[in-house]
Amino acid sequence: MRGDKAFFETAAALPEQLKESTVPEIAFSGHSNVGKSSLINCLLGRRGLARTSATPGKTATINFYRVDDCRFVDLPGYGYAKVSNAEKKRWASLISGYFADDRDLRLVVQLIDCRHKMTKEDEQMIDFLVEGGFPFVVVLTKFDKLNKTEREKQLAFFRDVFADLEGLSIIPFSSEKGEGKEELLELLSLALQDE
Repeated sequence: MRGDKAFFETAAALPEQLKESTVPEIAFSGHSNVGKSSLINCLLGRRGLARTSATPGKTATINFYRVDDCRFVDLPGYGYAKVSNAEKKRWASLISGYFADDRDLRLVVQLIDCRHKMTKEDEQMIDFLVEGGFPFVVVLTKFDKLNKTEREKQLAFFRDVFADLEGLSIIPFSSEKGEGKEELLELLSLALQDE
């Protein structure tokens, strides 16, 4: 996966602005401030391709990035309380519009902050992916923020949470240290090979 050739294509704020699905896509989903943009930058070895922010709820559009013969799709973060109800409805309409569209979606990378339990919105998103039959992997972000004991405890906790989902990959990840990067890149490559 050649990160040096990757580029930002477009952003969609409304379902009718969604880019036509012409190549395989990998979507990145998660709570506000879970680290989607940082993870994309880490995977591609590019510091500022996907814009990061310390302010939750900053990504209010679906951002499309062209990477080789596929597309990375950065979905807006959900669950940020300080956003108006109208804005939350627009986000929900945009995200459901993306998933309802006839797209060549190969994998959803579902990010969860490993330092906490899943939020209600995380659970709803996982249920949505399972019920919709979307292939997905769980990435536990900010893993470097935990000590060895906390890591083992949280990993065991999440393995237990997802025990019913046979074959689900759970990857501990650190954008700062690159931990989990190779494992995730390998999964993305496999997903893109499937026809």
